[in-house]
Amino acid sequence: MPFNFDKNANYILEDERVLLRPLTAEDVVLLLPFAMNEPDIWIYSAISAKGQQGMKEYVNTTLIAKSQGKEYPFIVYDKKKGKYAGSTRFYDIQPANQTLQLGYTWYGEKFRGTGLNKHCKFLLLQFAFETLEAERVEFRADARNEKSIAAMKSIGCTVEGILRSNMTLQGGGRRSSIILSILKDEWINSVKEHLKLKL
Repeated sequence: MPFNFDKNANYILEDERVLLRPLTAEDVVLLLPFAMNEPDIWIYSAISAKGQQGMKEYVNTTLIAKSQGKEYPFIVYDKKKGKYAGSTRFYDIQPANQTLQLGYTWYGEKFRGTGLNKHCKFLLLQFAFETLEAERVEFRADARNEKSIAAMKSIGCTVEGILRSNMTLQGGGRRSSIILSILKDEWINSVKEHLKLKL
């Protein structure tokens, strides 16, 4: 089956709880309050968007990668609260291998633990496996980020292992990354229904 990713397409994903639309340069103003007021968001992030300049660079970098077909970023809108909540993206998109990674996901403090993330992940995974025809979706996180790892396990990800000291950190030092994944047959046979029950 072909991998049906089009970097120029206007992919919009939504259900009754959340709307994900393509991130644009103009969205910096919508995400700026998180960059200015919630520095804890970036503690475990490989790329920090702290501060006004940090958020501008964060958005600009992913939009350049999008133009190259390497990433596809979304801004997340919480319909229940009527507010923008954060951002997520597909990255390391490999059409030849029918794989991609799902990550760089962050939400403001008010949106965490509300069920929003599970709705986002359901839409993104359904889109990756059923529209793009991906065979594998990979997730990575700082191996110290227990909350993020628990969230990924809760949606049905399988832990594959640890990449030891594989990345430099912006604040200095290095991190190890945990690798998790979901395969297409796992999505079809169990993960989709498992996650749907949690929505």
